[in-house]
Formats: sequence, structure tokens, C-alpha cells
Amino acid sequence: MSERILTPDLCVIGAGSGGLSVASGAVQMGASVVLIEAGEMGGDCLNTGCVPSKALLAAGKAAHHAAAGARFGVTAGPVAVDFAAAKDHVAAAIAAIAPHDSVERFEGLGVTVLKAFARFEGPDEVSADGTRIRARRFVIATGAKPAIPPIPGLAETPHLTSETIFGLREAPSRLLILGGGAIGLEMAQAHRRLGCEVTVIEADRALGREDPELAAIALDALRAEGIEIVEGARAASVGAGPAPSGGVRLAVEDGRSWTGSHLLVATGRAPDVSGLNLEAAGIAADRAGVKVDAGLRTTNRRVYAIGDAAAGLPAFTHSAGWQAGLVIRSALFRLPVTAETRAMPMAVYTDPELARVGPTEAEARATHGDRLEVIRVPFAGSDRAVAEGATAGLLKLLVVKGRPVGAGIVGAQAGELIGLWTLAIGAKMKLGAVAGMIAPYPTLGELSKRAAGQHFSPRLFESPMVRRVVRLLARLG
Repeated sequence: MSERILTPDLCVIGAGSGGLSVASGAVQMGASVVLIEAGEMGGDCLNTGCVPSKALLAAGKAAHHAAAGARFGVTAGPVAVDFAAAKDHVAAAIAAIAPHDSVERFEGLGVTVLKAFARFEGPDEVSADGTRIRARRFVIATGAKPAIPPIPGLAETPHLTSETIFGLREAPSRLLILGGGAIGLEMAQAHRRLGCEVTVIEADRALGREDPELAAIALDALRAEGIEIVEGARAASVGAGPAPSGGVRLAVEDGRSWTGSHLLVATGRAPDVSGLNLEAAGIAADRAGVKVDAGLRTTNRRVYAIGDAAAGLPAFTHSAGWQAGLVIRSALFRLPVTAETRAMPMAVYTDPELARVGPTEAEARATHGDRLEVIRVPFAGSDRAVAEGATAGLLKLLVVKGRPVGAGIVGAQAGELIGLWTLAIGAKMKLGAVAGMIAPYPTLGELSKRAAGQHFSPRLFESPMVRRVVRLLARLG
């Protein structure tokens, strides 16, 4: 039987956030598109990442609020957590979103979907389960997979990753989490609020990529809920726990050890490009992913790479979706594009949330030196935060010559609040535009207006010149 040959305008490898965005956008603009996916449509974000993690966090938040109502004068009976039912909520959230990412929807749009593994056979050809695709342009959007560190004993010891933890139907009695980044801490809080004992073990500093001042507020809140967070503890070995309880034992280099019923390895993710036979297409890649230029092209000019598969780009779902738009502009309209990440936001969805756009204070200080102005606005100054008992938080604004260059927020709804500063930095707005904004009262959004206004306060209220002008005008009647 001869192989089928397809000659689309665009061939997209990977049906995660980035790949789906490219495929749907391109086909609706009139391009012919082949989409290849060996696993589940929707990729990690839908099936094992963003959606299930936020759904589990929501279940944990419901349990936490039910038990913490006394400060508002609301007292209920003992809170009972049905862990399996919480996982049913996670599955229901995935199922509700899945049709939007389904094969049926994309075929309805006009995309040819191949459920198979893709392999480059040359610089302009890919094979997938008996089909040859000779496209004008290709897009690699294969995402990433959990990175498992080479710790002695880990490979031989049963452990969980971000891809498998959502399959648990029974609550771990004691969950050990290796890694204090976003994934590790989100899962720590979700499981703690659902009744599990949790210990997080981090080799360096928990939330190490974030501003220490902001991270400390989030970490204090997690510790206050009973989560043990151990920093500066590099894992030395993993093995079975002592009889008769069994489980898993994790030891660190200084001799300390912890025993738990389950171990979650959350030490980062690695690009998933194995099996693509990139060499046959002249595509350079290393451990960081496929190498791309500023326009997201690989060393083969016919081929783009986006999302977690591409080296050096922010590994966020929203980043992959944004890159998809750039690829469409370049591949379909031949327009020049640049993957400028100056205004790329991020968020950690613990409670309180932590969000940032632009550099941290230390990074901005290294770039701008004494020109940098740092503005701090505590959540305790927000009437809305006081009313809702959510005063643990801080907005930190980084300003150079009257323009915001970075913002970090820890506190309630930080992931929502960072959107304004993402717009302001991306559009290179002056602080006057935010200071002049009318924010409804009382809202947490007033914090951003207050931060912008704080830049002008000393220039208005402490200026001798302003005082002289006011007095002069008063004398003139």
C-alpha cells in the first residue's frame, strides 16, 4: 500500500496550547493545515497542567474557606473532605474544556488531524503513520515533560510527577514534594487544604526565580497553613521507607531525611523533542530545546518552534499562545516578527497568589542602577482587602523616568491585577495614565492606581514650587 502524501501550507506538530492556536488561526485565515498529535489533544495544559492544577486548588480553597469562616462570624460543622470527589471536580473541569481542543472541532474548522508520532525525513518532509507531509512551513510545538533528576534510588522508587498526581483517588497521608517552584508549591497547598500532611524540599530557595521580598509573603502564608518548606536541602538519595509503614524515604546531603506515603517530583520540565529526528531536517537542538532566532525560526528556515519545545522562551501556556500569533504573521503573511518578552507576565496560583511582569527588583537594579525607583503599596492599605480579610500582600512597582519597567504582586487576585501592568509595560505607557485611571471603590484595582499616584506624591505635595504657585494664585483671587 503506497503512502499518502499531503502538501499543506502548514504542518503543526503538537496539539497543545501553541500548536492548537497556530492550527486554528491559520486554517481560519485560509491556509491548509495538517496537525499531528500522538497523545491527547490539548496537551499538558488541559490534561496534566494548568486546568487540573487550578481545579484541584479550587477544591482546596473551598475546604479552607469552609473551615476558616469563624473570623467572619460564620461557623459550620466539622469540614469533611472527599478526596475522590475533589478529583471528580478536576475531571469535570477537563471534560468541560476538552471539546474546544478536540479532533472533531479542529476537523470541523478544516484542519487535517493525524493521531500519530511525527518524524522528520528531510528538510521539507515529515512522516506520520504512513502519511508523508510535504508542507511549505512546519511548526514544532511538542511541549515539555517532567524533568527527573539523577538522584540515586529515584528511578527504582515509585514516585509521582505533574503528569500522574491527578490520577490519585485516595489522599496521600503524607506527601513529600521535591522542588519548591510553582508546581511544587501549588500542589503542596492544594493537598494540605484537602487534608494531607505535606513537606516541600527545595535544593536552593523556594520560589527562587521570584523577588525574595514578595516570595517571603507567599511562603509565610503556606507555612502558616502547616506546610513544611525546607530550603537549601539538596536531595542525596531516595528509597523505600522503613517497615512496616513503607512509603518513600528522601534523604538530603546534610544527613536529614523525611518519610512519606507518596513522593511528587516537581523539579522542572524538559523539552519533549525526542523522536522527531531533527537532524534529518537540519534543525539544531540541545537540552534547553530547539534553537530559534528572534523570529522563532529554527536553523531550518522552513521550520518554526514555539512553546516549551523552543529554547530560551518563557515556558507558560499564555506565552505559547502569543508565539502562535507571531508564527501566523510570519508564515502566512511574510511579516517580520520578534519574540520580545519584555512584557511577559507570570503567576503562581497559591493563596495568596504571586504574579510578576518584567524584571525583579534585583534584575532591574542591575540594569538601571540609581535611576530605578521602587514603589511599595501594602494590601493592608486597601479597604477591599481589609473588608475581605485579605491584607497579607504587597504590590511592588519598578519605575524608570516615569514609566513602569516591572511590577510584582503577592496577594489576593495577583494574577488578575498584573494584567494592568502587563498592558502598561507592553505599551510603554507613562505612570500618569494609570494614576489618572478611575477605579471603582472599593476594589483591589485601587492598589495599582495608588502605586502610580505614589510616584507623583512627592513631586506635588513636597514641592516648594507647587506651594509657591498655589499661594500666588490664592493672592490673585
